[in-house]
Formats: sequence, structure tokens, C-alpha cells
Amino acid sequence: MATLEIKNLHAKVDDQEILKGVNLTIEEGQTHAIMGPNGTGKSTLASVIMGHPRYDVTEGTITLDGVNVLDMSTDERARAGLFLAMQAPQEVPGVTNSDFIKTAMNARLDEGENVSLFKFIKKFDQAVEKLKMREDLPHRFLNDGFSGGEKKRNEILQMRMLEPAIAILDEIDSGLDIDALKTVGQNVTEMQDGKRSFMMITHYQRLLDYIKADYVHVMMQGRIVKSGTVDLVRSIDENGYDWIKEEVGIQDERVVPQNDDADEQTVLGSCATREAMEK
Repeated sequence: MATLEIKNLHAKVDDQEILKGVNLTIEEGQTHAIMGPNGTGKSTLASVIMGHPRYDVTEGTITLDGVNVLDMSTDERARAGLFLAMQAPQEVPGVTNSDFIKTAMNARLDEGENVSLFKFIKKFDQAVEKLKMREDLPHRFLNDGFSGGEKKRNEILQMRMLEPAIAILDEIDSGLDIDALKTVGQNVTEMQDGKRSFMMITHYQRLLDYIKADYVHVMMQGRIVKSGTVDLVRSIDENGYDWIKEEVGIQDERVVPQNDDADEQTVLGSCATREAMEK
């Protein structure tokens, strides 16, 4: 069993509060989609769950099967079964894909135990084939020189190999053409086994055409303001977000409201408060 429970979560980067009271429970086997316009805190939520060091949690709790996640380091969270497919994966020259993944798999085992090389190679080759990736992938450096689509497939490859209890997919559909999206969707769907859970962050309905979501949530101003089923996605696709803003009494959905009088405007984009973190 793996249940992720988030209660009244507040978090900031530097002096800017980004998350302002997030409540979300993901139970075993469920798939939740997080949607919303740019700058509403979606990617920040993913980063905070995984323990990004630039974010400070100022209030609230995150628990995994009742255990306090906030007391864990990032690697402890990963070993406990959490996984994040990043929106912008880092390039790591000098470290091959196969070495990186095998090391990550070994890190989740008890001390002194290692993944069988034969089983690793067999599983790796099967996953690469299902994701329709290049045959030389094991020997390529991690994301080095990869296209945007290759990086996203590589994140799903890692997920297939590590088999986490709860996978967080941060805009895994961005940068994918329709064929690549279908391939990624099929691979994620294969892992929806009734025990593994997913939290998918996306802007578009098209991802949910390939991956079934049990629940859909809309984030605005750093919190979840509306939840529903896939019918909610259809309403958003047809009518946008303005009707939700009107329903909940929100004029500016972003975490940092735009100052129209300022010479330089600061708007936190979809990539986890990128502007604030680059200061």
C-alpha cells in the first residue's frame, strides 16, 4: 500500500510564497491529474514533494503511508517509493544511462545487495524497445545531446526500471510529437496496475487521451481550487479557465500577480518558479 497525503501545504522560495495551502490525497492505484494555467504552483508542488533544496516548507504536512516525508532527504524519498519525471531533465556528461539507472536501482536494495546484471540488461532492453528508443542508449551519457523528446522518454525509461510506488510526471507531454506522446502514454498505462499511483502535471487534454486519470484538479494561486473527473478536463478544453476563476472568485490565477505599472514584470512560469530561483 502507498498513500500520499498532503495537508495545508505552504512553501516558499527565497521570500516568495508559492504554495498557499495545498490539500491532496493520492491513494494506492489512483491516477491524479494536476492542471492549471502557467505560474499557479503545479511544478513547485512536484519539487516540494521530492525535497528540492531551494524550497522551504513553512506550514503543513506530506506523509507517505503515515510517515513524515518532510523529515526525509531527497534520496530517502526516492528509496521510499517516490519518483519524479522532471519537466527539464539535466544533462550529465560522463555518466552513461545504464550506469545511472543501475546505480539507482542498487541504491534501493539492502546494503550488500545488487541487481543481477543479466536481469538488468534484459529489463533495460525490453523497456528501451517499448519506448522505441535508440539501441545505443545504454552507452550514451545521461541526457547529453538528447532532444527534448528523448529526454522525456528517458524519464519514463527510468520510471519503468525503478518501478516506484508513486510516480510524479511533471509535464511529461511537453515537447513530444503525437507519435512519441502515444508511446509514452502506452508505457505509463502499462504501469497502471491498480497498486502504483500517479500524479500527472499537464496543460493539455491530449495527455489524458492516452493515460486514464481517476481525478482531475485545477491549481490557481498556489492551491487546488477545483476537483473532478475527466469531465472537468473536457470543460476546460472547451471553455478555458475563466469560468473556474469566476466560480471561485479569482481575478489573477498566478502565484505572483503581474504588476502592470512596473518596468520589468515578473511572472512565475510553468517551470517551477524559474524566474525566482534564477535570481
